[in-house]
Amino acid sequence: MNINVYTESTPNPATMKFIVNKLLINGSTDYATKESAEKSPFAKELYKFSFVNGVFFASNFVTITKTDDSDWADVEPIMKEFVKGAVESELKIQLEEQSEETNFEGSETEVKIQQILHDYVRPAVEQDGGAISYRSFAEGVVTVELRGSCSGCPSSTITLKAGIENLLKRMVPEVTEVVSEAL
Repeated sequence: MNINVYTESTPNPATMKFIVNKLLINGSTDYATKESAEKSPFAKELYKFSFVNGVFFASNFVTITKTDDSDWADVEPIMKEFVKGAVESELKIQLEEQSEETNFEGSETEVKIQQILHDYVRPAVEQDGGAISYRSFAEGVVTVELRGSCSGCPSSTITLKAGIENLLKRMVPEVTEVVSEAL
């Protein structure tokens, strides 16, 4: 299979989505620090580049966060070549397979919230090179975790409040607010 890599900018100017024509991983996994990449040969290699400041994998793409002192115009071609070579040589993303279960747990309201996040919010967030995870629901407040390009993105607060919060309030009357857990 001939591997093609193309890039897409994300709402976060520090991150770029490198999309390949092959499924890389079921679900998603975030390596926000060099230390967290120890269990990922692919992420570990990416962190050898001095300008790499974050790595996030989902379905058929890797979102790379660059350092502030580097420019996408300089590093994008290097990253495209690297990602292509890594995918062609089947460099592993995870040493042990983790499966992402869609068995939602909790009260009827919690299950409904998780289902909405999974069906409506997750695909949109993945389009922008990020991921969202349900954390908890208590006293009307839904807590989520944003990863990938969403983590630290200037527009993630708008997405969270205007998009996700409005959707959940409309579909689940018990929801009064949506907050993001700081990483």
